[in-house]
Amino acid sequence: MIVVAAQENGRGIGRIRVHRIADASADSLIPFIRESIEPGSVVHTDSWPGYFPVERNGYVHEVSFLHGNKKTPSELLPRVHLVVSLLKWWLVDTHQGAVSRDHLDYYLDEFTFRFNRRTSRSRGKLFYRLLQQAAQVEPVHWTDVADGKRKHGYNI
Repeated sequence: MIVVAAQENGRGIGRIRVHRIADASADSLIPFIRESIEPGSVVHTDSWPGYFPVERNGYVHEVSFLHGNKKTPSELLPRVHLVVSLLKWWLVDTHQGAVSRDHLDYYLDEFTFRFNRRTSRSRGKLFYRLLQQAAQVEPVHWTDVADGKRKHGYNI
């Protein structure tokens, strides 16, 4: 299971955050929100109970009820649905359907890195940032990934 946060940028999408989570409980969702979104921001979600503590954690919570609504989920939460759609297409096109659960966190990191830099006008900075990240993150041995362990988590 993954969770996606997409920043509003006018009618478009600003930066995104995508992470794998254990389940859809508040215990999994709220830490993701705290890590990804500035306190005091408006957090727009569906009416899933796992989001109920959002307001108590210092955010303005805007809820769209999906059931009984004439609008489709993609109309109510268009940015998140577009990001998920683009992620699915990227995984299918780039990895030809050979997506391993063991490597999912790395795929999500790469997708997020590319998406958040899609409008960058400075290709040199992109390359510099990639090298900087490679130098700061410890290497992961293939046995760590094969065992399903991700010892060195990071966000790009």
